[in-house]
Amino acid sequence: MRSRFAAIIFACAMLTVSLAVRADGDIAKGKVASQTCLGCHGIPDYTNVYPTYRVPKLAGQNAAYIVHALEEYKSGARSHLTMHAQASSLSQQDMQDIAAYFQSLGSADNH
Repeated sequence: MRSRFAAIIFACAMLTVSLAVRADGDIAKGKVASQTCLGCHGIPDYTNVYPTYRVPKLAGQNAAYIVHALEEYKSGARSHLTMHAQASSLSQQDMQDIAAYFQSLGSADNH
C-alpha cells in the first residue's frame, strides 16, 4: 500500500513537471535543427549498439516532454553520453523549436 501511494505521488509530480514545461517553438526552425536527431530517432525499429536499447521515435511526442528530456540530458540528470553531447549545445529556444517540430508530426504510430 505504501509503495502504491508513493507511485501515485511520483506520477502526480511528473505530470506537474511536464505541464510546467511549455514548448513554444518555431516548427520550421525545429525541422532544420532536428536533422541530427533523425539519424537515430527517425529510423523505424532502430536499436542502439551500446548500451543496447530501442531508440524511441519522436514523431508526435508531447513537446513539453521532449523539452524536459533534453534539459535533463543537458544537465546530466539523465545519463546517456550521446544525448548529453547533443543536448549540451542546444539553447532553450533550440529545444523548444525541436520539440514543436516533432510534436507537429502527429502520432508516433503514424510514422
